[in-house]
Amino acid sequence: MPVFRILRLMFLLIAVMATPARADDAVLKVLLNGLADANSFAAIEKTVAEIAATGDPNAERALDALSSGDLYVRKADKAVFIGKRKGGGYLLSDPLTGEDAGEAKRAEVEKIKVNNTLRRVVRDAIGGLTLASSDPRARLSAAETIFKSGDPDAIPALDAAIARETDANVKERLTEARASAVLKSDAPVAEKTAALETIAARGDRDALSLIKSYEAGAQGELKDAAAAAIAKIEQTLALWAAGQNVWYGISLGSVLLLAAVGLAITFGVMGVINMAHGEMVMIGAYTTFVVQDLIRQYSPDLFDWSLPIALPLAFLVSAAVGLVIERGIIRFLYGRPLETLLATWGVSLVLQQAVRSIFGPTNREVGNPSWMSGAFQLGELTITWNRLWIVVFALVVFTLLLYALNRTSLGLQMRAVTQNRRMASSMGIRTPWVDAMTFALGSGIAGVAGVALSQIDNVSPNLGQGYIIDSFMVVVFGGVGNLWGTLVGAFTLGVLNKFLEPYAGAVLGKIAVLILIILFIQKRPRGLFALRGRAVEA
Repeated sequence: MPVFRILRLMFLLIAVMATPARADDAVLKVLLNGLADANSFAAIEKTVAEIAATGDPNAERALDALSSGDLYVRKADKAVFIGKRKGGGYLLSDPLTGEDAGEAKRAEVEKIKVNNTLRRVVRDAIGGLTLASSDPRARLSAAETIFKSGDPDAIPALDAAIARETDANVKERLTEARASAVLKSDAPVAEKTAALETIAARGDRDALSLIKSYEAGAQGELKDAAAAAIAKIEQTLALWAAGQNVWYGISLGSVLLLAAVGLAITFGVMGVINMAHGEMVMIGAYTTFVVQDLIRQYSPDLFDWSLPIALPLAFLVSAAVGLVIERGIIRFLYGRPLETLLATWGVSLVLQQAVRSIFGPTNREVGNPSWMSGAFQLGELTITWNRLWIVVFALVVFTLLLYALNRTSLGLQMRAVTQNRRMASSMGIRTPWVDAMTFALGSGIAGVAGVALSQIDNVSPNLGQGYIIDSFMVVVFGGVGNLWGTLVGAFTLGVLNKFLEPYAGAVLGKIAVLILIILFIQKRPRGLFALRGRAVEA
């Protein structure tokens, strides 16, 4: 036995006896330094197997460096280090801890060479070590990697990992990874059939792709089993696709709710067809842009707070513009719906041109805060954080509006005017003031909707035009002046749109929805939830 080998074993014995807590690291250190004495690829492979047999995840760093050709032996003391090129030499680091170990010239170190066969051995060893990691996420990642590669050589390591696994989710993934490996092994037909059933139960696209590739080369009983598994997975994916469409519909419905809820109370109380309502949404979106632009210039650290800052400002700006429109134009046109429609349409054109003059005709960038960025998986559903927060936000706005209408003095007066304007006026309610506050409230809510829409749509002068027709459809379908009708109408039309789009396309889908609403209104002219005793008058 070489002298250096004897010295390393003596060091190992002393380390184990003196510091039991670090015994595993001492064993790994000796085994790694044993690579310095390996004079052939076979010897290196044997040492790698010994390292893998320890099951210590701390060896992963060194094995990864060996696979990538970054493991070196220092000639002076035969110690092994990870080396990174620096000028005419190398920066050395400890192969277990990654700690800095100084520098060495090229002549002072020798690279441990590897070939493709050895790289495969190292890869398998790393997979086995990762399966033994104390971090469940690392074990889960290893299981997913093996599931996709289907390496039969990983079966023994997977069996050991499954036997000691305590996390139910990780254990399930390890079982699926083993099934994938069994399909590429020479296991009996019965075991492969069971593996196909295990993979089919997973029911995702990775499972479908794996079994389809296996079916292409399968024969007889296994081919039939693979075909049955494919049919089962496709059925599962069809259900998930329907669920994804429902989610898209809920997401669209929340947007329609935000855009329509302000219009519902405006139209319900005053009977005004406000064609400039979409421009209130646009003003809210541009308020968000201005707030973010100022934050980017003067306080970038507050960017994640840009939307909470923009919300009250968007409400106030849009409400103020709405109040000016009502006091300056609409109050002179009550009881003249055609003139009101034309006047508000003209106001919408004026507002669009004003925004073009101030901000330009091109789209403006409104960023997503970190808490509204990215997405996550729920089964086979892909849910983006910005859409999820908009759904939550829409429901919060709806709840607050319900509270305002049912628990505040202004809400009581608005409901009184909605049901009978003349009676409310004779009871001392200042109906012109209620009209003005109602229009301002509806416009302010539209501005708040613009803050939300800025996160999922282009902020441009034409932003509101894309939602005004849909908003009117939601209000009419749900029942004019009824917030619950607006809620149900928004989500119903949103889901219906998303289910029709795959078959008819986006444009034809909207036309189909419009036709369905027209037919529905023929049967129920006052919508789903009509207000009783309502008499909107001049």
